[in-house]
Amino acid sequence: MALLPAVGIPSPAPPQQIPFISRNNREIHRLNQSTPETTVSWTSRITLLSRNGRLAEAAKEFSAMRLAGVEPNHITFIALLSGCGDSEALGDSLHGYACKLGLDRNHVMVGTAILGMYSKRGRFRKARLVFDHMEDINSVTWNTMIDGYMRSGQVDDAVKLFDEMPERDLISWTAMINGFVKKGLHEEALAWFREMQVTGVKPDYVAVISALAACTNLGALSFGLWVHRYVVSQDFKNNVRVSNSLIDLYCRCGCVEFARQVFDKMEKRTVVSWNSVIVGFAANGHAHESLVYFRKMQEERFKPDAVTFTGALTACSHVGLVEEGVGYFQAMKRDYRISPRIEHYGCLVDLYSRAGRLEDALKVVESMPMKPNEVVIGSLLAACRTHGNDKELAERMMKHLSELKVKSHSNYVILSNMYAADGQWEGASKMRRKMKGLGLKKQPGFSSIEIDDRTHVFMAGDSAHVDTTYIREVLELISSNSRLQCCVVETLVGDHMGD
Repeated sequence: MALLPAVGIPSPAPPQQIPFISRNNREIHRLNQSTPETTVSWTSRITLLSRNGRLAEAAKEFSAMRLAGVEPNHITFIALLSGCGDSEALGDSLHGYACKLGLDRNHVMVGTAILGMYSKRGRFRKARLVFDHMEDINSVTWNTMIDGYMRSGQVDDAVKLFDEMPERDLISWTAMINGFVKKGLHEEALAWFREMQVTGVKPDYVAVISALAACTNLGALSFGLWVHRYVVSQDFKNNVRVSNSLIDLYCRCGCVEFARQVFDKMEKRTVVSWNSVIVGFAANGHAHESLVYFRKMQEERFKPDAVTFTGALTACSHVGLVEEGVGYFQAMKRDYRISPRIEHYGCLVDLYSRAGRLEDALKVVESMPMKPNEVVIGSLLAACRTHGNDKELAERMMKHLSELKVKSHSNYVILSNMYAADGQWEGASKMRRKMKGLGLKKQPGFSSIEIDDRTHVFMAGDSAHVDTTYIREVLELISSNSRLQCCVVETLVGDHMGD
């Protein structure tokens, strides 16, 4: 029988030359001394090396095992396949050798490991071929293939495979729900979450976190409240990740008091927990409370990270604490050795811009180690309009915007409106023509409302909603009643003045 090639990996060093430092190394050394060498002892060494991320050494052990004339078993293959997602040559070689032994078709665990390896590398056609040729398939095999499809965004293929499953379990449903969320199909995720419960499958904390993420992105507060009530009755009610997701949901929906209650009841907190309240409170205009949490976090010996400082800088920006915000920015670099990212520079620009210190904001933009993005430029442009309609500075910023080749209309609209406010119609028209030349269109604003766990979106002039006729009739009725009330009030006031 042919030996597995070493796929470019140097020949393994003799066992006695391996340095023995950690407990795992000592375990490998003990196995090296085992006599006689058996499939079990070779496989144990390979498994330990693979689990510790030492794939090259594991592959050399495997080659040495074959040279010693010892046959691998299914556990040997599974140990190597589970760790070789990034090593294409090794994975293909293992697959080929497993085919010679018939393990890819006849052994469900080996076949599933091969399938999983190809899914991780994005080779889904190869993964599906392995799946289709397996003679024995269990729920793990089905779930691995479904999860691979959903991770790659192949939703239709995942749904079709899910429908073909003889029996779906919690992992099957969770893979689908999580995949919908990652794809941005949040309404579908919640629909599948409901259907999962209808079929009698009880969600675990992983499925709940995915459902809460969908609620957060949709702003579906009522559904989120229902999920929270469900969590309270479960064993994982104190799960940190679930609590963090609830805080994020409530802050995103503007319910900061609910977020505070969840945070206060947490038995254990992480940096993510603190970040959620700091950023959430800042975004909802509770800047002073956000900074209180920022200080308390440090008092309780939690180390702020880049996200923490984004929240603190945002809070300072909203209440005009310029010097304090600049101090936090400097402390982030000096004391915590955190390299500022573009969002930190954006917060600093916004901090100066809101305070009317436009030249300071411009200095930050011009001294940034990276190119400013359209959000940073937009923040300064908006400030130019707010503080004296400074078109000269705005035009300088538009030069930066032209270099970025962005596909957003908003900053061009701001400058166009600034020209129009000063009666400079030629300048306004020039901006509009530039937008047209770049293929940019002003996107209409929209509003949304949640009714019976469904989010309804409306745009100006939009008549696509199925209940448009009924909605217009109700609006007309409200308008008529309002006009009637105004007439009654005017009559009563007139009578009173006459008296």
